[in-house]
Amino acid sequence: MTTLCPNCGAEITFRSIGLSVIVCDFCRSTILRSGDVLSIMGTAATVPDTISPLQIGTTGVHNGASFELIGRVRWSWSEGEQIMGGWTEWLALFADGSHGWLAEAMGRYMLTRRIDAVGDPILKAVAWGEPLTPGDGADLAGSSYAITDARPATVVGSDGELPFAAPKGETVFSVDMIDGAGGCASVQKHGDNVSAYVGRYVALSDLQLRNLRKIEGWPPPAWAAA
Repeated sequence: MTTLCPNCGAEITFRSIGLSVIVCDFCRSTILRSGDVLSIMGTAATVPDTISPLQIGTTGVHNGASFELIGRVRWSWSEGEQIMGGWTEWLALFADGSHGWLAEAMGRYMLTRRIDAVGDPILKAVAWGEPLTPGDGADLAGSSYAITDARPATVVGSDGELPFAAPKGETVFSVDMIDGAGGCASVQKHGDNVSAYVGRYVALSDLQLRNLRKIEGWPPPAWAAA
């Protein structure tokens, strides 16, 4: 669906019928789509520049399924008033219309998809605000994991198409887990909603990536697809 931004009149394109939010590239308005009706939800903060080979428009293949990166959210985490670190989550739209998240943090990447895991103990623990400690075990969707991180995360900025609005300062509680065999999972609480995602750590060299970001002084990696 291609239409015009209700704020500045620039052309905007929703590539997925399953996604309801887009950030206008020109005026940075966050736009909510409900049927054919568009409404402005505010202005999205600009994502700070990071040295990454990825960009909106990068395409690739995972497990035989092609995808395109169509949105991103930059997150940070803090101790007290001090920002200690951050990571980027790229929204990947697959050819069948489904989507997943390619998370990028400190040179590591994991690709996850949302699952329906209502009733699993870890979701209940996150929903009820129970204390969770790195090293604790957790079962999710029939698999066993170890918690690696459990902390609040705050939106720094957002771009492109997204399944939700991501205004600067919005906070979620995020729990990351691994299974010891390359598998990973995440449970997040946003308001009263708790969601779960499962997937695996991936190497960019295995994703047949095209349209990578060009960085001055940084030659394209040997594995980049032509």
